[in-house]
Amino acid sequence: MSLAKDPPTALTPEEYFEWEEKQLEKHELIDGQVYAMSGGSVNHGRIAIRFTTLFDTHLDGSNCITGNSDIRINILETNNYTYPDASVTCDERDKTTNQYITYPCLIVEVLSPRTEAYDRGSKFRMYRKNPILKDYLLVNYTSIEMDLYHNNDAGDWLILNYKQGDIIELKSINFTFPIEQVYRGLTLTPEATP
Repeated sequence: MSLAKDPPTALTPEEYFEWEEKQLEKHELIDGQVYAMSGGSVNHGRIAIRFTTLFDTHLDGSNCITGNSDIRINILETNNYTYPDASVTCDERDKTTNQYITYPCLIVEVLSPRTEAYDRGSKFRMYRKNPILKDYLLVNYTSIEMDLYHNNDAGDWLILNYKQGDIIELKSINFTFPIEQVYRGLTLTPEATP
């Protein structure tokens, strides 16, 4: 994530929505500053599509909304907006807005060398402000590995590490799947850190 080129400074959410509508790229709004979202690799995009397809199929007929990387999340009680790779909300309050959701129970971020520290650190700290969030899944796209941050019934965040051969359990949407289902047909190669 990098600061957008020539962005207006200290934007309100309304100014941000209006400004971003005129941009060719997506931007996150954090503390009034806009940050350009960098493009991902082919594997990154294919993995994100797999998740939205899996979730949408699993939740067909429910009152839940599956989001792709075009659906913003408003960080609860802030004027910050992010674009995760996939999300799910089953909260009725999210059906009253058309520019963002606020109460996802599940968020997926496909990691890249450029954003991994942010996704694991300050972005996760922002997401944790939402008491509805139960599962935060971080997905590697160069090897078969995922880390699930799960908010248990006691309110503690547990970290579950998954690798080849494992079954992923997302309690937030009552869904399990073999990890290989997301990676099928992909050529996985390590990437150099920029």
